[in-house]
Amino acid sequence: MSGPLPPLNALRVFLAAARQCSFSRAAVELNVTHGAVSRQVRHLEEFLGVALFERQIRKISLTAEGQQLFAETGPALEQIGNAARAVMASPPGRAVRINARPSFSVRWLIPRLPDFVARHPRIEPQLVTSTLSPEKATEAFDIAIRRGVEGWPPAFKVQPFLKDELILVASPALLKAKPVKSAASLAAHVLLTCKSRRQDWDDWKQHLGRPRLKPARRLQFDHIHIVLQAAVDGLGVALTPASLLGTDVTQRRLVCPLPRLRLPLQSIYYGCPPGAGYEMRLFADWLDAQAAA
Repeated sequence: MSGPLPPLNALRVFLAAARQCSFSRAAVELNVTHGAVSRQVRHLEEFLGVALFERQIRKISLTAEGQQLFAETGPALEQIGNAARAVMASPPGRAVRINARPSFSVRWLIPRLPDFVARHPRIEPQLVTSTLSPEKATEAFDIAIRRGVEGWPPAFKVQPFLKDELILVASPALLKAKPVKSAASLAAHVLLTCKSRRQDWDDWKQHLGRPRLKPARRLQFDHIHIVLQAAVDGLGVALTPASLLGTDVTQRRLVCPLPRLRLPLQSIYYGCPPGAGYEMRLFADWLDAQAAA
């Protein structure tokens, strides 16, 4: 009777670390943290009862046992992979259904989705946009993304992944014509407001201790991504969650005239139903990595 197999995930991590001669580079290859690589290697060493690496400052090297394991298991795992690919000549399509608000989808999620598709080409992300809370959703989904902890189905596992804050932005041309040197300067400007975020300006002014500050006028739009386009086009000054800035600031379509005057917001969370499947777990891990980046 054959003995127990070593933990295969730990073995896969070991092979990456041995091939790269680095836990850090293995972590990048596997899209996990340095700590996760270290834990998996330690788990394998405990299972085998031998040290596989000699650990030095900023350097690792294989022990004799590690060299033997690397030489013999690498080809074996490659053969297993080839066999799996042979029987998966026409694999069934897999998908992950994502429920997110329209502005977050347009400004944050969709620009990043090509990275997920490149990393997981067999999994199709299917995006459903909705302004309803997850517990009131009318369409089925596998994972939802929302701000805060209200409105989730009771059984869902909810995890914070992205911190956020309100920030002031306007087009460079508008600010050149009417500079904003302080909050008082906003009295000469049109303030762009969002129907779904009515309280943002009042909350921001209250946070600054300027609740009575009056603008020249206000313009209201349905969604924050429309507000931001109006700001790019020079219609006025916008107050937006930093998570929704996209590339507008880095590409100088928008400028933040008062970068220190920020208002912290509730974090953004993702939630999965009990017993989340493989595709959902991969997507959740990808969200965490994107937020960390």
